[in-house]
Amino acid sequence: MTIAPDRLSPFQDEFYSALMQAHEGLTEAQSHALNARLVLMMANRIGDLDSLVDILKTARSYEHG
Repeated sequence: MTIAPDRLSPFQDEFYSALMQAHEGLTEAQSHALNARLVLMMANRIGDLDSLVDILKTARSYEHG
């Protein structure tokens, strides 16, 4: 998959800050649950299965064993 051009610019830092604030005060389990909900909500917004599968494969490829 080709990584899409940056579509958050110039608001990357603001999004990261909002994401960190959303996790503030949560337990690890609550944080994982929040991440799962975010993934599902963003997947629903994208709505294209082929794109979503490509994104999953690309994200997994960043895992260092």
